[in-house]
Amino acid sequence: MITRTLVRVTHEIIEKNKGVEHIILVGIKTRGENLAKRIAENIKRFEGIDVQTYGFDIRYWRDDIDKTGIEKPIMDWDVNQKTVVLVDDVLYKGRTVRAAMDGVMSYGRPQSIQLAVLVDRGHRELPIRADVVGKNVPTSHEESVKVTLKEVDGTDAVLILERIDG
Repeated sequence: MITRTLVRVTHEIIEKNKGVEHIILVGIKTRGENLAKRIAENIKRFEGIDVQTYGFDIRYWRDDIDKTGIEKPIMDWDVNQKTVVLVDDVLYKGRTVRAAMDGVMSYGRPQSIQLAVLVDRGHRELPIRADVVGKNVPTSHEESVKVTLKEVDGTDAVLILERIDG
């Protein structure tokens, strides 16, 4: 399911941008980075173009975690006048994406920022929506969505789990 979904996501990114000449893929660590790499491989296969792809640790810009000891990452990529496509595994409340946008903007002024996610589970706390969605998966607040990827977890899967608190 994940491979097929990423093929469709890749085609949507290409179509939305009328090509890929001015885009860079920025995967939100950890699984978003791996998804961005897979999308870049698909773009290479479909368009014959190598797209710049980066992993991005957004913890410095989070407003909901203890940032003690977390320093602003040093980036060697240029976002100015580029279309930055943020890639993540699950879109939930929107806070991770907000932090990623803040981080990207701290390094320059992109032409635009787009968001591509594998799974949109709803329940936003911020007015953020994905431009490209692999699958919409309606969930309750009592459930969680876990994406596993071969590169990180040894297998590709999207799991809906019952949340166990305390």
